Amino acid sequence: MAITTYAELKSAIADFLDRQDLTAAIPTFISAAESQMEKEIRHHRMMRRSEGQIDSRYSPVPPTWLETIRLHIAGPKSYRLQLTSLDDMLQLRERNDGVAGQPTHYAHFGENIEVFPTPDGEYDIELMYYEKIARLSDSNTSNWLLEVAPEAYLYGALVHSAPYLKDDARIQTWGALYAGAVAAVNKQANKAKYGGSGIRMRVWAY
Repeated sequence: MAITTYAELKSAIADFLDRQDLTAAIPTFISAAESQMEKEIRHHRMMRRSEGQIDSRYSPVPPTWLETIRLHIAGPKSYRLQLTSLDDMLQLRERNDGVAGQPTHYAHFGENIEVFPTPDGEYDIELMYYEKIARLSDSNTSNWLLEVAPEAYLYGALVHSAPYLKDDARIQTWGALYAGAVAAVNKQANKAKYGGSGIRMRVWAY
């Protein structure tokens, strides 16, 4: 069975479970699988770039932000900000008595990025990050992950169906198939990123 849409995915899950009475539960299995895959999959199709300006200590991350890859000051003298912990960020502020200046470090604070020192003006920044997986629904019937790895969706949902159905014996089976599907997605992403027969792009230093 080809799985190219949300409806086909739900149908395939019902067929694998040999249950046609799980219409209300299957979307929950899929949603749980999506949450798990966001933690375990890092693919170049998830990479996004956001440009903006900072002039204060805190700036909100984009709505689709999942994980930061890098943050740097843009412009003629571009440079990368150094990621630090919140504890180290506090120590940095204590050492310089809160004096404003050109940012050199950043940390994540909830849904915000904190920079140090607090900017003494407006700076252009570029954030490269992994974005969240666009959730499937009746209105959003497909996404890049379903196109690339429908089996990851299928087996991921089946893993989460087992506790609901009290079928613990199947968790290991579905789990192994799911793990293999996720590993294949990450392997393909790494191959595209680091090698293989694809086109290589030269990275220029600013």
